[in-house]
Amino acid sequence: MSEIAADGVPVAVSLRVLELSRQPYYRWRKQQVTKSELVEAYRANALLDAHRDDPEFGYRFLVGEAAEAGEARSERTAWRICRDNQ
Repeated sequence: MSEIAADGVPVAVSLRVLELSRQPYYRWRKQQVTKSELVEAYRANALLDAHRDDPEFGYRFLVGEAAEAGEARSERTAWRICRDNQ
């Protein structure tokens, strides 16, 4: 949006063409990544790293491997992250 606005196209017009609402756009621009999203990303990365080392093991094994890497979590949370990221 910023690049389009720099070319002289108003943000409101761009949002209308893209069928996006103004309020969520400006809210996202103010705080693009929430703290919980950042924590979730670190947890997912720790599980992915553990999975790359031992791809045949399930989420319960990955919980222990991720905990050793400093990203401890419950088995249910690890299951949800694994499910969401396939």
